[in-house]
Amino acid sequence: MLSDEHFSVDGTLIEAWASMKSFTPKDAGDCSDDDDDPLPPKRKGRNVERDFHGEKRSNATHASTTDPDARLFKKARGQAAKLCHMGHVLMENRHGLVIDATLTHATGTAEREAALTMLERLDGCHRITLGADKAYDTADFVANLRALNVTPHVAQNTANRRSAIDGRTSRHTGYAASIRIRKRIEEVFGWAKTCGNLRKTRYRGLPRVGWAFTLTAAAYNLVRLPKLLATG
Repeated sequence: MLSDEHFSVDGTLIEAWASMKSFTPKDAGDCSDDDDDPLPPKRKGRNVERDFHGEKRSNATHASTTDPDARLFKKARGQAAKLCHMGHVLMENRHGLVIDATLTHATGTAEREAALTMLERLDGCHRITLGADKAYDTADFVANLRALNVTPHVAQNTANRRSAIDGRTSRHTGYAASIRIRKRIEEVFGWAKTCGNLRKTRYRGLPRVGWAFTLTAAAYNLVRLPKLLATG
């Protein structure tokens, strides 16, 4: 039932099981009663209040004490940055089944790096196509796909820049079909975050959150299989 020629890839944010109050300076050390200490002393039995106004926080200088693997990140402008992990899925285009899933730190390059990792795990060496959104439209990523014998059916990003996808690829009808079918991968993430309870994970650390993400992707396939078999 699986296609061995046409695939799609995308990533989504999984909110970490950690509050923003746990995102503290890496060099803060132990809290004390010293007035120069940037953090107030911990008080037994209550959650200490903190004022974040005017404080610059980034993954380079801060880390979560609850889940050190969580990263402060946002995928789109205008959204609030949250502590999260990033889940990635490789989907075959024939029936929209997940054939690989992985979890990484949430970074600006994680989606493209995870896509290459999952493609390298595919069997065979024949030419395939890969549909992806505009976040994957970079010269390096497209070049890496071609080196792997993968035709990049990546949505063109022409916002104040030149797309790495030219007419050699976009002129074909297969490119338009991949761009259209690629959007079905959002159904995987939608099911995982609602029925799979992964909008916010209940685990901490990449190993455990990654296990839950992969298990949820497998469950998505199992739910779809009876419907596909009935119509087949």
